[in-house]
Amino acid sequence: MTKVSVIIPCYKQAKYLPETLDSVLAQTYNDWECIVVNDGSPDNTEEVAKEYCNKDKRFKYVYQENYGLPTARNKGINSSSGEYILPLDSDDLISPTYIEKAILHFDISPDTKLVYCKAKKFGKEEGVWDLPAYKYENMLWNNLIFCTAMYKRSDYDKTNGYNPNMKHGLEDWDFYLSLLNENDIVHRIEEVLFFYRIKDVSMSTILYSDNRVKESLISLYNNHKEKYAPYISDVVYLKRMSQKGELYEKVLKSHSYRLGNFLL
Repeated sequence: MTKVSVIIPCYKQAKYLPETLDSVLAQTYNDWECIVVNDGSPDNTEEVAKEYCNKDKRFKYVYQENYGLPTARNKGINSSSGEYILPLDSDDLISPTYIEKAILHFDISPDTKLVYCKAKKFGKEEGVWDLPAYKYENMLWNNLIFCTAMYKRSDYDKTNGYNPNMKHGLEDWDFYLSLLNENDIVHRIEEVLFFYRIKDVSMSTILYSDNRVKESLISLYNNHKEKYAPYISDVVYLKRMSQKGELYEKVLKSHSYRLGNFLL
């Protein structure tokens, strides 16, 4: 069995794919496979992927019709043989030591559910990606972890995978809510090992520009009603009190209130 499976869905990102695959090829940890899933892309994704398959047998190529990112991730994972899964978008990069350091932590702390790291943005925007440290309750209201975090295949198999109804975006956040429970251990490596490409047009910019985010948030809530249920009564109370003018402005601007109020 391979130790780590890197899963890279690709749709219209062939021009960035070589740089992404090179970042996998440069890993100091050698026991990996990398599965490129062509999500019915109309560009030369297949040509690029097969070039790397010929270069190194650890690269594998899978094709599917254009069903969207969640389905492509699931197909890649279901085609994999790794004990651990590391999703990676086809335009992003990982540091040469990311897999090595993530596996080291799992070896030291086997009960850990998820390992990720600090990140930087590059491209149109540059600088440290300032994400708050993970806390389970806060994860309900904000996605605190990017998609390129490592987890065990056995834990993935206990979920239904990435939900196809999140095809417009937020699919990684939705999956983490399926994967994680309140007492699970999540570890952040305090080092920048992931690089997130910022572009003029991307899945994220489309999500927010045409207001698909509302549809995605509603789907997120409906997919995990049981996890939000303990907090909904608090949000209802906050809403009623705010209408009476009895809450501070900072509470009204809190993420939990704003998302909960929107869902209500």
